[in-house]
Amino acid sequence: MERRYGGVGRCKCSFWFAVAHDILGVFIMMVGVFGGLVIHDLFIYAGAIIIFLSLIWWVFWYSGNIDVPPEELEDDVGLIKLRNRRLSQAVRRMSNRLSSRIGNSFRKTGRSVREGHAGSNRSANNGADVSLSTIYDTTISSSSKELVRESLSL
Repeated sequence: MERRYGGVGRCKCSFWFAVAHDILGVFIMMVGVFGGLVIHDLFIYAGAIIIFLSLIWWVFWYSGNIDVPPEELEDDVGLIKLRNRRLSQAVRRMSNRLSSRIGNSFRKTGRSVREGHAGSNRSANNGADVSLSTIYDTTISSSSKELVRESLSL
C-alpha cells in the first residue's frame, strides 16, 4: 500500500528551510537596495548569496520527494530482469577491466624510476649536474654521465 503525502511532500523540513532562506535573502537584498545605507553593496551581495545557498535546500526537498515504483528498484541479488541481464553483465565486465587496468597502472611494476614509462634506457637526469654538500662544507660534484657512489656512515 502506497502512502500519499499531501502538501509539500515528505521532506517538509528541507522545504521550510529553503523558503526561510529565500525570504531572508530577499529581505536582506531589499534592505541593500532601498535602505539608503553606505554599505548597500554588502547587503545586496549577502542577500544574493543566501538565496543561492537556498538552492541546496531546494535540491534536498526535490530529491527527497522523488517516487520510484518498487518494480524499478532492482538489486544485484537476482532481481534483474532477464532482458537486461546480458547488457548489465557486459557493462560490468568492461568496468572491471577498465578499473583493474587503472589500478595496475598505479602499482609498482618492478621498473626502475630512471627507465621511464616506455621502458627506454634514457636517463631521467638529462645531463644535469648533481652536487652533494656534507656537514664539513665539502662539495662532491658529478655529471650525469658518470656515476659516483659515496658511502655515508653515522
